[in-house]
Amino acid sequence: MDVKFNNRDPVYVQVIRHFKEQIAKGLFAPGHVIPSRRELANQLKINPNTVQRAYKEMEEQKLIYTEGNMPSCITKDETVLKSVREELISEAVQVFISSIKSINAPFPEIMELVQKQYEEAEQRD
Repeated sequence: MDVKFNNRDPVYVQVIRHFKEQIAKGLFAPGHVIPSRRELANQLKINPNTVQRAYKEMEEQKLIYTEGNMPSCITKDETVLKSVREELISEAVQVFISSIKSINAPFPEIMELVQKQYEEAEQRD
């Protein structure tokens, strides 16, 4: 697992964000077994308490679940999985809107450029 940490946000928040991104991309399927807290701390070279805090928060958000002594897994709740994707898309759109509003570009022009560049990006992928 490769996570590039920044200095702005708490590390545990960045770990949660990474999991959400993997879920949204479909790389962590429902029921996917995730590394133990100790394993993830070793992989990311971070404090195990930081991983514990991230896992606790993800359990509270119902992103992951742990049953007894079994490994933690990604939720199977489709509503939660859908909301993760919507949350990430909404955040990206808000950032985009904030940056584009400053130049007073007309909405139709913006949408035309977004569509064109999105289609070009899909052709490259």
